[in-house]
Amino acid sequence: MTAEGKALGPRRVFVVGATGYIGRQVVQVLVARGHQVVAFARRRSGVGGRSSEAETEATLKGAVVRYGDVSDPGSLARDGFAGEAFDAVVSCLATRSGAPADAWRIEHQANLNVLAAAKNAGVFHFVLLSAICVQKPLLQFQHAKLAFERALIDSGLDYSIVRPTAFFKSLSGQVAKVKAGGTFAIFGDGQLTACKPISEQDLALFIARCLEDPGQRNRILPIGGPGPAVTPLQQGHLLFQLAGRPPRFRRVPVGLLDAIISVLGLLGRLFPGLLDKAELARIGRYYATESMLLWDPEKGRYDAEQTPSFGDDTLGTFYARVLRDGLAGQELGDHAVFSRPPDP
Repeated sequence: MTAEGKALGPRRVFVVGATGYIGRQVVQVLVARGHQVVAFARRRSGVGGRSSEAETEATLKGAVVRYGDVSDPGSLARDGFAGEAFDAVVSCLATRSGAPADAWRIEHQANLNVLAAAKNAGVFHFVLLSAICVQKPLLQFQHAKLAFERALIDSGLDYSIVRPTAFFKSLSGQVAKVKAGGTFAIFGDGQLTACKPISEQDLALFIARCLEDPGQRNRILPIGGPGPAVTPLQQGHLLFQLAGRPPRFRRVPVGLLDAIISVLGLLGRLFPGLLDKAELARIGRYYATESMLLWDPEKGRYDAEQTPSFGDDTLGTFYARVLRDGLAGQELGDHAVFSRPPDP
C-alpha cells in the first residue's frame, strides 16, 4: 500500500458490468480478497445474450447476483441496491458496439443512473473502468466516457478512474489465422502505434486495490501491463515465433480506412443506418493510428516510459496459451471488427 494511508479492510461492493470481459474477473478477485460483492446483471448476459442465469451465477461464484437493467433507474433501485447500504461501487460498464447512441446510453446515461442510485445507498467510493484513449477524444464513445468522468469527479463521492491500455483480448484477433499458416495484417509498416497491454487478471487486481489503497482515491489512473511497449509489427513477430512459423506480413494502407469512412459517410446521408458503420470505421482508424499509451501534451507525443505498468502477465504468455488452447473465454464478439485490419 502507499504511504498515504493504511490498507482498508473488506467492503460491501456493488458491481455493474459484472458479466463483461473485465467485470467477471473483477468480481472473482473481489470475492477472493474477502469483499462482499453484489453483482448486477442482465438475465441473458454475455456476447449475444448467450449466458443463462445459471451460467452467470457459476461464473460469478461467491457473489450475490441480482438481475435487472442499468438503463432503468427504477430497476437499479428496486432490483439492484434494494434499499441496502453499500460502501463502494465498481462500474465496468462499456458499450459492446461503439455506436454513438449505444455509447451515450451505456457509457454515460447508465453510469449516471448507477451514480444516483449509489448516492442513495450511502456509497462513498466509486471506481470507474474507463479507457486510456479518452486522452485524445475524437469518437462519440470517448466523449460519452469523458462526460461521465466529469460527472463522477463533480459528484462529491471519492472516485478512482482507471484508464487501462490495450487488453490482451484486443490483440488476439489474428492468432487463429497465424496458427493456420496465414499472414499477420498490419497498417503501414506496423510501427504507427504501440501499447502496453494488460491482462484481465492484472487489471482486475488493480481495480480491487483501488478499494483498498487510499492512495488510489480521487485520482485518474492510467495503467498498462509489464514490460516495454510493443508495436503491431513486434506483436506479429512474437506470434510467429511462438507458432513456430516464418513471419509473413500483409501491409494495409491507412488510406483504405479513410476511403471506407468517406464512402459510408456519403451513403449515410441517404441511408442513416450506415452512419453507425461509418463510426465503427472511424474507431478502427483511431486504433490504427493512435497509441494506447500516456499522452504527453507538452511534448505532443505518446510516452511509453511514463505509462505506468502493473502486474506479471505478459503478452507472450497469453499468445502461447491461446495458440495451445484457443480463444475460450476470450471471444471477441462485437469487438471482432477492431481486432485486425480489413482486407484491401
